[in-house]
Formats: sequence, C-alpha cells, structure tokens
Amino acid sequence: MTKVDIISGFLGAGKTTFIKKLIEEVFPGEKLVLIENEFGEIGIDGGFLKDAGVEITEMNSGCICCTLVGDFSKALQKVLTEYQPDRVIIEPSGVGKLSDVVKAIEGVKEEADIEIDGRITVVDGKKAKIYMKNFGEFFENQVEHASTIVISRTQMMKDEKIEECVHILREKNPDAAIISTPWEELGKEAVQRALEHGAEIEGILEEHHHHEEEECCDHEHHHHHHEEEECCDHEHHHHHHDEECCDHDHHHDHGPDCTCGCHDHHDHHGHHHADEVFTSWGKETAHKYTEDELDFILKALTETEAYGTILRAKGIIQMEDGSWKQFDMVPEEFEIRAGQADYTGRLCVIGTDLKEDELMKLFHI
Repeated sequence: MTKVDIISGFLGAGKTTFIKKLIEEVFPGEKLVLIENEFGEIGIDGGFLKDAGVEITEMNSGCICCTLVGDFSKALQKVLTEYQPDRVIIEPSGVGKLSDVVKAIEGVKEEADIEIDGRITVVDGKKAKIYMKNFGEFFENQVEHASTIVISRTQMMKDEKIEECVHILREKNPDAAIISTPWEELGKEAVQRALEHGAEIEGILEEHHHHEEEECCDHEHHHHHHEEEECCDHEHHHHHHDEECCDHDHHHDHGPDCTCGCHDHHDHHGHHHADEVFTSWGKETAHKYTEDELDFILKALTETEAYGTILRAKGIIQMEDGSWKQFDMVPEEFEIRAGQADYTGRLCVIGTDLKEDELMKLFHI
C-alpha cells in the first residue's frame, strides 16, 4: 500500500521548504513521488525539488480537487503504476482547500491501493493572525482539516507571539499535533513523533469522513458547513482555476434566499471561489537582470501597493553576469538564492487587484 501525505499551507507559508526537509531527513530511502498543483500558468517550485531525486507531476492549469479531479486521478494512477512509490506527497496550491484535496484522494482510493498517512498544514507564524482575518475562508479550512500543523518562521518570533499563534490555531483545531519549534532545531525523531501523533488524528478524521454527510454532486445543497461542500461537474469561467466548485452552473441568480453558498465569504460577506478573490500573473522572460534591478523589483512589490496587493511572488531568472537566481517574496519580506539554469526565466505573482500592465513594466517584459 502506498502512503499519501498532503502538505497544505497558504501562499508562501514554506510548504516546499518543509517538503525538502521531510525528504532529506524523515523519508530518506523511500521512493517518493511529488504531485504539485501550483496556482498560475508558470510552475516555479518543481525545479527546486527535482534536485532531491523526486519525480514531479506539475498541474498548473487548475485545482487538484475540482477542475482537475479527472486529471488528478489519472496523474495519481500514472505515478502509482509507473513509479510504484512507497509514498506520494501532494502539495496543493496555497489557496486550495484541504477538505477538497482529501475528497479528491478519497475518490481515487476505490481504484488504487493507497491510504492518507497525514494531512499536514504549514502555517506562517508571523502572518497567521492577519491571514485568518483576511482570508479565513481558505486559511481556516487548511487549519481545521489538518492532522499535523507546522508553524514556520518561529525562529523570527518572540515567545509570546508563538503562543498567540498556537492559541489561534488551537481555536480552529484542538486536536492536531502542532510543531512550533524552529525547523533547524528539529531532529528527525521529533518530526516523526509529531507526524505519528498526526497519524492517530488522521485515523479519527478518516472514521469521521465515512459518517459525514456527502456534500457532492447531483443534488441540492442545504449545508451548514459551506467550506466542505465544493465539488465538480459544472461550467467554470476561471482565470487560473484554483478554486472549489459546486455541482451547478454559475450563471444563476443569487436572490436573498439562495443557499448555494457562492456568496458566503469568510468575512461574512459571501462565500467566494478562489478565483474571485485571488489572481495569478505568470510570464516567461529572457530579460537578464542586474542585482540592483532585482532588488528594486522585490522592494517595490514588498513595500508598495502600486502593483496590487501582492501575497506571493516567485521566479527563476538569469542575471547579467550569466548566473541564475531564484526569488521568493511574501508580504514584508523576500529571499534571493542561487538557482540553476533553466530554459528561460519564469515569473509568477499572486495577489488581489493585480495591475498587470504595471507588472509588465516592472519586470521589463
């Protein structure tokens, strides 16, 4: 039986970094396959993990749990047949709902010898409070449905802020194992203990899953828990399709008595599909950047709203001296590291109210 781990987490939380730690320290020697679902047209993170010898199936055109549910099934079946892995790691998009990913996997279990070993959500400890407030509909779902929660960037936080973060997460999920120790201080055994505790929780969640009301497909919805009722089989009009679905066409009228849930937002203004909240802008570029240009670009995205509200920017680009750099930006901070040569430069910016023309100018495209 192949074990499946879902590594969820909001945009820029550190999922890819944590996956790399798991691969190197917790799952060494296991035959692994990573299935990624990136929000946007341009996949960036795949190259970061190929160095670790992990086969990657990137799915950039849609949501792992909805518009790509058929493709996801085929992708999972393909990797199980071709690679016969010991473990499959699934990294959903940062704006995907964990509950939907679990449903997609459950749908494959009838045809494949797999089991969910862990539902792991990575949370940026410095931004948990503001993300819970501003993007609760998506952020809360990832926290509530996790068996293990891993807090990132705690090495940059004061003890009272870590405790506050844990309290916020505990309010949404009282049972999950929560890793709050800085990652560089964590040994293999500590991570394994947390994951084992999470596996116990997973068993409880699995049992609960088989008793809960089916939310999907071909019937009228009258649920209390709107975040768990998104399924498929209807026409979509998405930008980059990283969202949850229902079983109806989206061209119906929303009257005051409408119960479809499409306008119940996390902040009580309505439930939104992710593409109604987030936009992704992705481009390829042959432009060669100077150090000063790259620094200016990232500071502009981090410190101003001239290009929209930027939640994540990442890319791999060639520099004027011929070297390649990878950059990763989340609100208020960014990182630049050495990268390997790619077939061309690639950029991806995710946020709300993106000013695409201005982004084109900023990146010299």
